[in-house]
Amino acid sequence: MGIYSLSFQIGAISEVSPQEANDFVQDFLSYTQDIDGLGIFLNNISASLPMFVPGLGVGLGIYSGWSTGFGFAAIATMAPGLAHIEPLSILYNSPYGAMELVAYSIAMSRSFLVVLSLVKKQNPKSLIKPSVIEIGIAVGLLAIAGYLEEYLIQLSQGPPM
Repeated sequence: MGIYSLSFQIGAISEVSPQEANDFVQDFLSYTQDIDGLGIFLNNISASLPMFVPGLGVGLGIYSGWSTGFGFAAIATMAPGLAHIEPLSILYNSPYGAMELVAYSIAMSRSFLVVLSLVKKQNPKSLIKPSVIEIGIAVGLLAIAGYLEEYLIQLSQGPPM
């Protein structure tokens, strides 16, 4: 959790030029315009499953944290009203952000633990069951988080007219 949070914070305090911010926000808006809970889930699962890859997953998690933080920095550049919001508060204080953080942390830690177990010459078959269980937990958390995020977005937009 600490590594992902740190990489997120580093991305969030990055300097983003107005042009980079505009490009990011335009891409983000076009990508998320019609996204629903399933789309959010699929986006998050496509980021998290590679984090389970032994060794490589930790680096992918660090990159994912940084790029998510950088996205926040880009949006904050375009919407100065967000400047007073602590970036990590979004990650820790939103229920879906916390669930995503836990899922990504599980994936990154499993990636590290598999490498550590292999270095210690433990039987690789003993790693299968806990890995499958943790993948299932991460998938479940991300499914709940995706639909919860969709629900909260719809709720914030008010009743349909």
